Amino acid sequence: MATATTYGARDHARAQEGARAEAMPVVPAADWPDPPCAAGHLVWAETVAGGNYTHRVLARGTELRLTDPHGDACAHLLLHVADRPWERLNVADTVKVQWNAYLGEGRLLLSDQGRVLASVVADTSGRHDALCGTSTLVRNTERYGAGAPQSASPAGRELLKLAAAKNGLEPRDLPPSLSFFQGVEVREDGALEFTGSTGPGGSVTLRAEQDLTVLIANVPHPVDPRPAYVSTPLEVLAWRAAPTGPGDPLWQATPEGRRAFLNTAEYLAARGLA
Repeated sequence: MATATTYGARDHARAQEGARAEAMPVVPAADWPDPPCAAGHLVWAETVAGGNYTHRVLARGTELRLTDPHGDACAHLLLHVADRPWERLNVADTVKVQWNAYLGEGRLLLSDQGRVLASVVADTSGRHDALCGTSTLVRNTERYGAGAPQSASPAGRELLKLAAAKNGLEPRDLPPSLSFFQGVEVREDGALEFTGSTGPGGSVTLRAEQDLTVLIANVPHPVDPRPAYVSTPLEVLAWRAAPTGPGDPLWQATPEGRRAFLNTAEYLAARGLA
């Protein structure tokens, strides 16, 4: 089909309606095949290509499932409270308040206000990282020869800046991120050991405990020792559910977690949001 004229370009563009690619959003989300919940409850369904990014605002109580279908995705995640982005994911507090540097089922993702942003309600991967953050333009340029968003080896921070800009956020709003599906462990001598993934099919499910702006970059982990830029697609699904309540075992699991949930509940109640 000729595209040299405006009419030809229009006809070519319209002919793409209904086409599907491996990596793309599915709109409406209810059209996603084999959804994990009632199809009408899906609010986000997308496959994110390696070296790409995505973003969405999710309501409190929404469950977000990230899946690594091919075994080499790495989801670098940032969370901001939707109507007050100065309250955002604080990886240092997430680690130190819970006395644990390793993410997994039952862990909470905390802000620097002592409140819960999201909880990890399921995890079949077990290979995650809260220590290293994401890749940078300088580092990717050194390793792969380029790190710009339009290059063949985009850096995670550069992609997160684009996702942030589409939500009214600036580079200064981007703290260190969490990484899912590529693990790192601390050896006895303090060195970091890259443990990689558990292979295809791993997933992690988060529950939003406040209204959240979610930013995700799917790029290689910054300490992945492989010389090539290896990044396979990431599956993202989200559906309507309910936030964690006082009777939930997750709420009561630890004194630190209980206090974080109480801090969250008190703030939401004062604003008439819960």
